[in-house]
Amino acid sequence: MAYGSRRALTLAAGFTAAGLLASCADPIVPAGASLMTYNVVAKYPHDRSAFTQGLVVDDGDFFEGTGLYGASQIRQVDLESGNVLRRSDLAPDYFGEGITVFGDRIYQLTWKAGKGFIYDRNTFAVLDEFAYQGEGWGLTHDGTHLIMSDGTAVLRFLDPETLEEVRRVTVRDKHGPIRKLNELEFVKCEILANVWLQDYIVRIAPDTGEVLGWVDMHGLLAQTDNDDGADVLNGIAYDTERDRLFVTGKLWSNLFEIELVAVE
Repeated sequence: MAYGSRRALTLAAGFTAAGLLASCADPIVPAGASLMTYNVVAKYPHDRSAFTQGLVVDDGDFFEGTGLYGASQIRQVDLESGNVLRRSDLAPDYFGEGITVFGDRIYQLTWKAGKGFIYDRNTFAVLDEFAYQGEGWGLTHDGTHLIMSDGTAVLRFLDPETLEEVRRVTVRDKHGPIRKLNELEFVKCEILANVWLQDYIVRIAPDTGEVLGWVDMHGLLAQTDNDDGADVLNGIAYDTERDRLFVTGKLWSNLFEIELVAVE
């Protein structure tokens, strides 16, 4: 798919820097556009050793959480070069999963340990730990609650101070629950989620778990500079200040800025 024009149907057209909870009257895509695809706007280098589990843009800074035992980290990354500016390593018995930045804190899940970590956004110092039942996969927030996936069709909403579960929704479409929800990103009153082992991003209504539509991401890996040994699509980040959407994958050599376009 060729590099796209900004005149195409862009993600969150007309978005201002008012933040995550901008009016839902200005939706991520037009009403009724249940199937979307993408155009590549820009391509950036990405560390091939990064088993990407979480991707966040906050106040212009890029943060990434990586997985694998003995290689799990949180990182601040330079977009233009792909270089790691700073990092904090997890102990080798933890498999890092999703991350999100909430205020001056970074939250990180782990896969099977039932434990998450809270870091100072600016220093990466560990501030606290928290526990949860089941597995940790993806993490984002809606400005009020942390939103967590666990590999099932369920999304959990957590209080960011107490880390207690406030509520949960089951993500489903007309065919039933959508399982293996992975990396999450909250964008203008919708949750975008990678579905593990699929080249699709699912659009979710946070209040109900209803599937609002799908984004077909087939063909993106073929546009990387080197796809030898690359793993699955995983990693979604939205830059609210500049209205930019980014995606990548585990062990990918590139990170992409994309725009969403409706399938005719």
